[in-house]
Amino acid sequence: MAMEEHTDSATDSATDTADAAEGVAALAGSDDVTRYPIAPGYRVNVRTGPGTKYGIVRTLPYGVKVPVYCQKPGERVTGPYGTSNVWDNIANGQFVADAYVHTGSDGYIAPRCD
Repeated sequence: MAMEEHTDSATDSATDTADAAEGVAALAGSDDVTRYPIAPGYRVNVRTGPGTKYGIVRTLPYGVKVPVYCQKPGERVTGPYGTSNVWDNIANGQFVADAYVHTGSDGYIAPRCD
């Protein structure tokens, strides 16, 4: 059982801040997909696949809401919303651990990813 890496420090590098701003702009699209909040006080890593061994694409800033297009089983992670092996696809090739996303469910809320 792994704990997803996250940053809960108020100290950010200029690169992290720029990456976060780009990520927020990408998440602020005009589609009609429901968005779910990331746990308060957490900056969650977005990864290329459903596990902590996958590369980090970016880190989400505090207070962001994310779309969940599909979900995929992967590494079991413990976060503020419990322990789960469900990973949420928030953009093409980008996953976050569902244990850090407040979906209102301990199970799948979207179709499984291919």
